[in-house]
Formats: sequence, structure tokens, C-alpha cells
Amino acid sequence: MLTATRKEWNELYVFFSLLGKGEIVLGDAEGKPSARVLPIRSITRQEHDGTRCYIVEEGEIRMMGEQTDERFPREDFSTVAGMILHALKNCREEEVEAPEGVEGFLDALRIFDMEARTDDRTDFYITFHGEEFPPVGFRIYSRLCAMMPLLDGGRTANLKFEQSGVRFSQPAVNKINYTEDETNPDEVARRMLYIESMGGVLKYSDVADKVFRSNLCMIDLNFPRVLAEMTRLMYLDNVSRVDELTALIEERNPLKIKEELIRKHLYYRHKMKEFLMALALGMRPAKQYNGTDSAVAGFVMVDAKGEMLAYRKTERQIFADYLFSHTRLEKGNPEKDKYGFLERENRAYYLKLNLKIGFVKR
Repeated sequence: MLTATRKEWNELYVFFSLLGKGEIVLGDAEGKPSARVLPIRSITRQEHDGTRCYIVEEGEIRMMGEQTDERFPREDFSTVAGMILHALKNCREEEVEAPEGVEGFLDALRIFDMEARTDDRTDFYITFHGEEFPPVGFRIYSRLCAMMPLLDGGRTANLKFEQSGVRFSQPAVNKINYTEDETNPDEVARRMLYIESMGGVLKYSDVADKVFRSNLCMIDLNFPRVLAEMTRLMYLDNVSRVDELTALIEERNPLKIKEELIRKHLYYRHKMKEFLMALALGMRPAKQYNGTDSAVAGFVMVDAKGEMLAYRKTERQIFADYLFSHTRLEKGNPEKDKYGFLERENRAYYLKLNLKIGFVKR
């Protein structure tokens, strides 16, 4: 019996469902369906034997590749998509067995890679009727499986805070760093509060990785300081939503800019939306970013019921507003990402915090 991970089944569910329906609804800034429905002309997917184009026709899907040109009933794609969705909803395990008949359908299509193997981080490309744009590269973000973060940079996404205010002895540092569970992110907040209770001050110093520092400076030269304050507030005030943290930043004004710039020009909100869009369209911590968008030009967002909405960079403001109100800062694994401990460096002590951004839970 064929088994695959929830993520692998989810990708096939989205792919088959879109071909069966032949359309996708654009989402609005609140994450709800808008009035705009985009009719799909074709979907291009990377398969084991090269690139294949699946063309949506009246009652059939025409599958074209280097060595193939075949047609299949469109309703079969909808039927199989429904079977996969039912299996995902009714199985809580990470490995899910193929529903009866699905393996045969995959064999008929000669789909052997459950996930598309691409180097550009897209899951597939879609062309739409009535638009002259080239094929749009989409990534899938789904609540039917473990939700991928928007930013999961590991230790390259660490921010450094210098400890000042009081000089700790080595035994005091050992006591601060001691913990029964090094994998527990809440231990990081405990250490930060312990440092403060002993008269210590944690002041933003730098981005740990020089490539990520430069990438963040492409948004604004002072943007790393803004992100550092948001990350610090997430740990100490237990506020994680990006829109709520940005509101706190507007009140605290870490860059000490004019009030008019904050209230009328919405400076901090604008910079945060720019950053989220850069992440969505290609910025990664360890890869040099020059402002050029990657092949990813849109998201397909899938809710827990299997309903899908599309967001594209052509509707940039809606996309940015959606990301701003539907993302949050998350706590990674301190041991894995190497953060959350007082560490000595050049006669000073530093504590690193990790920047990780995911989607809010629903």
C-alpha cells in the first residue's frame, strides 16, 4: 500500500483540485474569498521525466510533456482530490495511506514524485485565461499538514543583544544559562528576566549573520533594530502577532522618529509589510538579496477544510495587508538554532534571539 507524508498528499490534493475546478478564488486582505475568480488555462509541474503542462479543457485535462500527450477526464481529478482530502481529514498520523483507487490514478498519470522537485522553491506554475502574464510560480501553505513558516532561517536569523548594566561573574553566568530543558523556548524568556532582575540590561547590538544583516538593511538601514525590539517584546510580553507587535513598536518608537512619520505615513507598518513581501517573494537569511523577486510570485493558502485562496504579487497591497494581519513571530528550538544563552565574545557577553515568522493559528 502506498503511503506518503501529509505534506506530500496535500500538494497533490491542491494540484488535482485546481485542475478539476479549473479556477481559483483570489483572497482579500482579511483572508476571505473576494469576488474575483481566476479561470485556469494550465498548470505546469516538474515531474520525474521533466516539465509537464496540464491544460484545462472543457471536460478533459490534456497532459503534455517531452514524451507524452494524453487526455484524462477532468472529473477524475476532482474525484481523486476529494478522496485525498477525506483521507487527510480523517487521519491524524504524519504518514497517510493512499485511499483505494488513488495509487492507480497516479500510475496512469505516471506521477512518481509526490512533491514537485524544483530548485526555485515553487510548487507549480499557473497560467490564467484572459491574462498575458507569463506563468505564475506558486507556493502552497496549508493547514492540512504542518504549516511551513514564512521565515525559518535557523541560526542565520539570530539577532545579538549585548548584556550591560552590571558585570556578571562566571558562576552568575553559569546560573543564568542553567536550564533543565535546553530545547524549551520559554527558558529563554526566563533567562532574560533573570538578567534584568540582577540589574543587567540587554541592548540590541547586531545581526549575527552578515548576509542577513545586509538583506535586512535593504528594507531600511535601521530595520534590524526594529525587528530586534519586536523579537524581544515577543519573549518578554508574550505578544506574537505581527500586527500587534507593530502597534507596540509604534508606541515605543525605538528609532525615535517623528510622530508624524508614524501616525500619518505609517512608517513602521510600511516597513514591516515591505519585509513580509520580500520574504514571500524570495528573501532568505543566508542568500544575498538585491531586491529582485524570485520565481515565487504567489501563494495558494489552504484552510483546515481544504478551501483554497490565491494571493499574487500583482495584487501587491492586498497580499501585503494579508501577510501583515496573518503572520506571527514564533519561538524556534534554542539548542538547534544556537540562541538564548549568555555567551562571551571579545570581553563582552551577548545573548542571541532567533527570528522566526509563521502564520497565525486559526
